[in-house]
Amino acid sequence: MVELLGVLAAIAILLALYLSTLPRRVPVMRINCVNNLKQVGLSTLVWEGDNYDKYPTAVSATNGGAMEFTTGPNAWRNFQVMSNELSTPKVVICPDETDRFRFTATNFTYFNNSNISFFVGVDANETLPQALLYGDRNLTNGMPLNKAILEVTTNRPTGWTSEMHRWFGNLCFADGSVLRASNVDLRMLIAKTGLATNRLQMPVLSP
Repeated sequence: MVELLGVLAAIAILLALYLSTLPRRVPVMRINCVNNLKQVGLSTLVWEGDNYDKYPTAVSATNGGAMEFTTGPNAWRNFQVMSNELSTPKVVICPDETDRFRFTATNFTYFNNSNISFFVGVDANETLPQALLYGDRNLTNGMPLNKAILEVTTNRPTGWTSEMHRWFGNLCFADGSVLRASNVDLRMLIAKTGLATNRLQMPVLSP
């Protein structure tokens, strides 16, 4: 009996130690995701400064941009053209990614939508600082995508799914700022983007 009690006590201590780490691990992943988006946003501003104040979605591929690839499963191209500014593909995947078919790429040469967790705001530009530039992919308005484009408006409710951040998500705006938002926050932020329709290119894994 004494030995049994000792084993139970040891298990209880180990369980308590494990549970005590959980509240710390979740915020760390959230912080890392926010930091990744911040780095992507700042990299975009640097790229923009070198490309006539235009984001990759507004610069032709012949000039090093991704304008011709703003539909379909091509969201990755927006990040690939900024490889020098981003430095590492690690920053375009969320640490809290739940899709087993998504993973961190080792370089930008062998790179596609499987290596990113973020959508791309097709119409974001520097004149609209609150336009949606990037954000977590677990966003939906309940409608099917059209050529990988999610159209977000104030007329149709938009919200986060349970993937990745469990009904929350992170957004990067055209001015480079980043915010963690709930579904309630999201609807208010969409109304402030300055765009009647925000076209978001989602990182789909198939056409």
